[in-house]
Amino acid sequence: MTERGSNLRGLTQLKESLIGSIFFACAMLSIITTAGIVAVLIFDAADFFSQSSFWAFITGTRWSPLIRPVEFGVLPLLSGTLLFTFLTALVAVPLGVLAAIYLSEYASQRVRGIIKPALEVLAGIPTVVYGYFALVYITPFLRNTILPDMGAFNVLSASIVVGIMIIPTIASISEDSMRSVPDSLRQAGYGLGITKFQVSTRIVVPAAISGIVSSFILGISRAIGETMAVTIAAGNYPRLIQVWDLPGAVLEPVQTMTAAMVELGISDVSGQSLAYKSLFAVGLVLFAMTLTLNLVSEWIKMRYREKYE
Repeated sequence: MTERGSNLRGLTQLKESLIGSIFFACAMLSIITTAGIVAVLIFDAADFFSQSSFWAFITGTRWSPLIRPVEFGVLPLLSGTLLFTFLTALVAVPLGVLAAIYLSEYASQRVRGIIKPALEVLAGIPTVVYGYFALVYITPFLRNTILPDMGAFNVLSASIVVGIMIIPTIASISEDSMRSVPDSLRQAGYGLGITKFQVSTRIVVPAAISGIVSSFILGISRAIGETMAVTIAAGNYPRLIQVWDLPGAVLEPVQTMTAAMVELGISDVSGQSLAYKSLFAVGLVLFAMTLTLNLVSEWIKMRYREKYE
């Protein structure tokens, strides 16, 4: 090997090493950022719990950090978040899966090339627009047709509009998962004489179930973390929702955990006050919920993943 060739090889190795170091630094930056956020949540939440009862926080039925008598019960926020998330899933999951089945199994290449980009555009609309759409159009429509007792701010309209917002996430990921199912499985089903609908629902969907469930979890996680749309459409009134309050509770306003955090964050409370520190306690609960959902998603993905040769 000539001296020039040796120098070029050394330069190439140096370049590859430098590129690898840059990629490693980017990966570590994301890990460090995540760890820093979690550490801030834990330390500031611990500071809050050192001054306020943890038991009172997780079992309290009244959330009033800014108005006397001051109370920090997270149950009203938790119940509002769970109700909102459940209703959102009822809207988004069926529609998202049906859209994915159509795109994967029924739509032509031309139609798929039109509908899928349209869904992606739907996902790019600012969430504040969704909120005002629910407030100005969906709520008046429901009040004037089938739900005359519905309030101006209510969790049902917020769930409908956020459900529409996360349909692209569920449909896109589910469709990609379904399209990854080998055509040999479909052809085997057709060989047995079953219909296209039966092939789609009994062969393709079960084979792609890990990706479909992952799309559910990702969409629901986004719904849990949604702030602007739900704040505008559902109001900002923290109240404890109990089972016997349903179904009438869906026609009334609620406050979710994210909305409560925004309210505290933009208020004029001192950065060292107990009310401000409660923001991190609520954030820790929210983080625990989303982390649990993602762990469940990973378990389902690994447990039911199909491997094709």
